[in-house]
Amino acid sequence: MSYQKIVPHLWFDTEAMEAAEFYADLFPDSKVLYSDVFEGTPSGDAEQVDFEVMGYRFMGISAGPYATKNPSISFMLVFTKDEQNEFKKIWETLAGEGRAVMPFQKYDFSELYGWVEDKYGTSWQLYQTEEAAEEIDNRVIPALMFINDNLGKAEEAMNFYIDIFKDSKVDGVYYYPGNMEPNLTTHIAQGQFELENQCFALMDSAMNHEFNFSEGVSLMVKCEDQAEIDYYWDKLSHVPEAEECGWLKDKYGVSWQIIPKMMDDMVEKGTPEQLKRVTEAFLKMKKFDVAELEAAYEGS
Repeated sequence: MSYQKIVPHLWFDTEAMEAAEFYADLFPDSKVLYSDVFEGTPSGDAEQVDFEVMGYRFMGISAGPYATKNPSISFMLVFTKDEQNEFKKIWETLAGEGRAVMPFQKYDFSELYGWVEDKYGTSWQLYQTEEAAEEIDNRVIPALMFINDNLGKAEEAMNFYIDIFKDSKVDGVYYYPGNMEPNLTTHIAQGQFELENQCFALMDSAMNHEFNFSEGVSLMVKCEDQAEIDYYWDKLSHVPEAEECGWLKDKYGVSWQIIPKMMDDMVEKGTPEQLKRVTEAFLKMKKFDVAELEAAYEGS
């Protein structure tokens, strides 16, 4: 993948680095990129870790027990038949200290598939494709589940996001057949779409779920400038009380972070003093102000 504009962000209590290292050791083509600490946040000193899973960028943060990950946003890992043995071992490791949501076995839609919540609360769907490795464009696909008050809104949400983001399209939509009550034939069993040339999946589920979208897994949008921040903020923010430090919630309850791309360089290259000033500046903001962040970084 070239530049990844939308980056999943995982909230941990204290284990962000531990989890990132665990994923880097477990999954192929995975690594920890860098980490830094934001001092003086409402959670105390919060460690932020950038890492890759199968070439796909993630960010994690250790920010206390204030948000919990759950299966409402999971990550589909696509593997080939030739990789079957490797992914059986990955499944065994994930499920060993975690929880199997759906057993790792053959299904109508895949020769080998399983859904697991690992020991850190992150949900993974391991999916065997019939494609050859060189034909797979997306190894990691964030998947959103529309449940409870959101039931039946998956298709509406997909079109909502496609209207907002550039380079977006529907790749395929499959509805439940008539024999899978309580799901209706108007509910999406599996939908796949692209935002900013990145693949996403979604589904409706009429089963009883005791969770919903939360800050435990958010989607970070890296913006080029203030105009782009303003654009996404205006399009997505729906819950005023959720607006804080670049975070917002959309009308389905999905958490997003709308941040300037240049913060990557600040975090990666800045001195502790520069990061302290930037942190003090953004903790006072709801929507990020690029000019103020730059001034804080420069100490002007």
